[in-house]
Amino acid sequence: MIMATNQRQDRHRSAGREDVIAVRGLEKRYGDRVVLRGVDLTVTRGEVLCILGPNGAGKTTTVEILEGLRTADDGVVRVLGFDPAEHAKALRERTGVVLQDCGFPNRYRVRELIDTWRHYFPTPKPLDELLELVELQDEADRLVRQLSGGQRRRLDFALALAGDPELLFLDEPTTGFDPEARQRCWTAIDNLRALEKTILLTTHYLEEAERLADRVAILSRGRVHAVGSPGEVAKDAGGRTRITFRIGDRARDLLAGAPVPIRMAGQWATAETTDAATTLRALLTWADDANIALDDLSVEPARLEDVYLQLVHDDAETA
Repeated sequence: MIMATNQRQDRHRSAGREDVIAVRGLEKRYGDRVVLRGVDLTVTRGEVLCILGPNGAGKTTTVEILEGLRTADDGVVRVLGFDPAEHAKALRERTGVVLQDCGFPNRYRVRELIDTWRHYFPTPKPLDELLELVELQDEADRLVRQLSGGQRRRLDFALALAGDPELLFLDEPTTGFDPEARQRCWTAIDNLRALEKTILLTTHYLEEAERLADRVAILSRGRVHAVGSPGEVAKDAGGRTRITFRIGDRARDLLAGAPVPIRMAGQWATAETTDAATTLRALLTWADDANIALDDLSVEPARLEDVYLQLVHDDAETA
């Protein structure tokens, strides 16, 4: 997954795509409380950027400023070339928003609601295309109140896409979902990626960020602490690759001669390293010389979760 994410990020870099969102020195205060402290952020056309951060980090405030729902106290904000505080109406025609919780008129059928929504926009997306994008073809004639939670969330996507927007804001799109519903929503986002839509996503699920995002931005206490592909962020922050294997009881006495420190848990041995290739070669050479079988050998790259938790912890400690 990290390899695929890096390939997507390389594609955006090599294409030299324009910035759909450009933020410089963004600041926001509520009374004496400083919420955003000089945030810099860019999102290029066709990219999926995920903002990660704990509660109170400033994610919602940042997104609401980009959507034109709040005004910045300082800094430069451009969305599709506009200042959202001054051109909110023009931006609404070119953007789509999926909030954490949306309400629907339950008396409508799915097809009727989407079609009604389409007529609010000058150049709406065809109804059948919307149903196909969010995989609601089979539910098109059902009443909204009969939909499951996952189906209602996909209806959120359909309404956000009704005007064929260039840019989508997705706020915690899979919160509270079971695994199947989450996978269906991920598929819907993949479908949008195939259409080269630009997406700004917020989520608390680090697996979701690794699965969907070209780049992630870690926000804590109103500051951006790291930006890059999930793999880049993990590597740049000193994340360690885990090399895990299973050994028999006879080999335990030989572990003292291993080329790197090894931690045991039952029959499982784990080595952590910042240089996976060198460490793996050394382990294989040592095992071959000592006639030790490294069963079920696996290499797990540095994890975004570990780096995220450490960055947020360190920021809290220095507060």
